[in-house]
Amino acid sequence: MVESKHQWKAWLYLSPAIILLLVFTVWPIINTVAMAFQNNYTAGLGTAKGVKIAYEIGVENFVNVLQYENFGQILKNTMLLCVATVPISTVLALLIAVALNSIRPLQKFLQTIFFLPYVTNSIAIGMVFAAMFNIIGLREGNTVADTWGIINNAIMLFGGKPINWINQGSTYWANMVVMIVYIVWNALPFKILVLLGGLQSINKQYYEAARVDGTSRRRILTRITVPLLSPMIAYVVITGFIGGFKEYSSIVGIFGDTMGPKSEPGRLNTMVGFIYDSLNAGTIGAQGKASAAALLLFGIILVVTMINLQVSKKRVHY
Repeated sequence: MVESKHQWKAWLYLSPAIILLLVFTVWPIINTVAMAFQNNYTAGLGTAKGVKIAYEIGVENFVNVLQYENFGQILKNTMLLCVATVPISTVLALLIAVALNSIRPLQKFLQTIFFLPYVTNSIAIGMVFAAMFNIIGLREGNTVADTWGIINNAIMLFGGKPINWINQGSTYWANMVVMIVYIVWNALPFKILVLLGGLQSINKQYYEAARVDGTSRRRILTRITVPLLSPMIAYVVITGFIGGFKEYSSIVGIFGDTMGPKSEPGRLNTMVGFIYDSLNAGTIGAQGKASAAALLLFGIILVVTMINLQVSKKRVHY
């Protein structure tokens, strides 16, 4: 406990971090809320020509966002990617973490391999995935391609037919499968790290007692590992949903700034992509519209997080 006469030293040491938080976190949040409720707000637009743009307080920006013609599709993409990827990645991360915790030889090496995607640029990884699913030389009305890509080559190796995953003319669900595979793979490292740390902190006496009683591995996993690991599982699920609702760079990495195949640009646009598009529009009220969309996204994430916290209170064992 810091004595009262020396508290000024603590505040002095904390002041650089506090100033940075106020400038780059607190103030942008306050400014975003203010712009969201200012109709026709556009900072600096028209002022160079001496034209003063008036605005008034209201909810017009929120109405414009909700009435946007593709808003339903954007919300559907965001929700679908989030709901589909979080459970799959969490279950896979749990199984991999349990397997890694049981392996003694090369354990550190395997942990490093699984953690590499976490420290790799997501755009670069997206470009690699795009190359894996890409079909080079595909022409409409012609099934001949110069190369089918690694994934289609593997499918054809087992007697299947190649699929147009991401190229022009591909279907919505083919695009979604690619995105789900990529997001799940990209989300695994962090979840494996957290769950593996939790596994290594569990008292080994529980497992020894279960083995003495002849308990099966499946029952050990469901009755001992999962309950004792529930705080970490709840953490990765909540952070997974928060990250899932903010998906943007993964789609750009695979499809580019078109956010979809060239035949249907914007097909896989998300809430964050919509915010960027609104900012780049450069029209009157663009910043207000983007701010309103950001607040709506914040509200959705807040509601989902509160639901997860309420469920965690009944399911998590501390």
